[in-house]
Amino acid sequence: MKFIRTFVGLSAAALALTALLVTVHFVARAKDPGPAIHVESTPVNRDARLGTSFSPVVKKAAPSVVNIFTTRFIKERGFRHPMMEDPVFRQFFGNQYPQDGVERTRKEQSLGSGVIVSPDGYILTANHVVAEADEIKVSVPGDKKEFSARVIGKDRATDIAILKIQADKLPAVTLADSDKLEIGDVVLAIGNPFNVGQTVTMGIISALGRNIGLNRFEDFIQTDAAINPGNSGGALIDAEGRLIGINTAIRTDTGGYQGIGYAVPVNLARNVMDRLIKGGKVTRGYLGIFPQDIDDGLAKQFNLPDQHGALVGDVTPDSPAQKAGLKPGDVILSVNGKSITGQENLKVTISQMEPGTPATLKIIRNGAPKTIVATLGELPGGVAVNSDSPDSTPESAHADMLDGVTVADIEPTVRQQLQMPASLQGALVSDVDGSSNSAEAGLKRGDIIVEINHQPVTGANDAVRLGKAAAKDEQILVKVWRRLGDFAGTRYLSVDNTKRTK
Repeated sequence: MKFIRTFVGLSAAALALTALLVTVHFVARAKDPGPAIHVESTPVNRDARLGTSFSPVVKKAAPSVVNIFTTRFIKERGFRHPMMEDPVFRQFFGNQYPQDGVERTRKEQSLGSGVIVSPDGYILTANHVVAEADEIKVSVPGDKKEFSARVIGKDRATDIAILKIQADKLPAVTLADSDKLEIGDVVLAIGNPFNVGQTVTMGIISALGRNIGLNRFEDFIQTDAAINPGNSGGALIDAEGRLIGINTAIRTDTGGYQGIGYAVPVNLARNVMDRLIKGGKVTRGYLGIFPQDIDDGLAKQFNLPDQHGALVGDVTPDSPAQKAGLKPGDVILSVNGKSITGQENLKVTISQMEPGTPATLKIIRNGAPKTIVATLGELPGGVAVNSDSPDSTPESAHADMLDGVTVADIEPTVRQQLQMPASLQGALVSDVDGSSNSAEAGLKRGDIIVEINHQPVTGANDAVRLGKAAAKDEQILVKVWRRLGDFAGTRYLSVDNTKRTK
């Protein structure tokens, strides 16, 4: 399977009849009071019987969905065709072929969709539709008017962009509250797939809170409403014609619709839009922890009733989390009353909060409920997500620490390579059998084991001793320190010791 963005690259011929585009202007509107957006927070009526037609719903929402045409100018150097050396060829064709090294400009054109969210011309779309565009044109349905567009702001982290066209009394869509969606709700997708013209498809919400690894912050609505190339940036609406999401991607083996599409929830898109319009950039809340999801093994180790919440694997020094008293092993259940389902949900929730605002965290610590209030900081720049393991296995390796795991003492070269804190002690995982219980639990080569069943590990000998002592346990709790690009911290792993692989 692969994930693809749902916008279309078009040839020059495909858009030959369109009007000229105008240059995009990137602006920051710090004093803009913001567009007049209509929001309805009530959930969709789920008691109504399914009617025989969605025509009234489509008539309400479809005028707000626009076509977006973009052009990118690519400069490249040409070459002189060998046939140009023939004087007879030049007699007929002249010197129309470029000389070697002569620079020329090629146009690359693409197609996407967008949604009018205010009568004065603010438009929500997907960032990847306009990310590299030099010129943008917006076609409004109904009267078929075409407008030049300027980019108010773009946010790659959520794949949301805001455009503005000079117009008024436009048919703006009504925004719903996407936090009140439920799996099984009927939805309609509206866009311009394959440039065939505005198209409406129907489905249901298949899942909520999906994370698929395309964006830094994801909380996708999954739907089986048909979404195809050209739908990116278009509307996902509920059965009352209100906007609930911005269509952005599909999962596919063929490049076309296969029943799994994704949309950015409108609450997340609106949050980004408000900050881009009012401040010219997106500032995000920062807590300063290394969160992780809770599997069945971790739930048992921490005496949790279920797998909901986010486990605090580590706390960044001098961060808002540390100042508020959060500790590794805490489980965050809610933030300001909003339930937390996992680490990605926690990241998105915190990111939507303003820096400097208080976050009331309901947690479980050592099996007991507790409330902590943290004043959020501002999220630093981007963080890499690829981990680099040591290139070689130290000679001081010890086998049989855990099922399928080889450990070693931490040599100075490894400590330097991983940029480990001087005070950090533990045992280096030099090898993991890919078919072992430890590998299944997530233990990786290059991890530093710092605890086994809450007992500190100071070196390889400790790891082997504690690992053998835990051999009789059905579940073994392992705390590891791991480097992830520019970020490093600890996390918990639960090794299922009931599945003997040897």
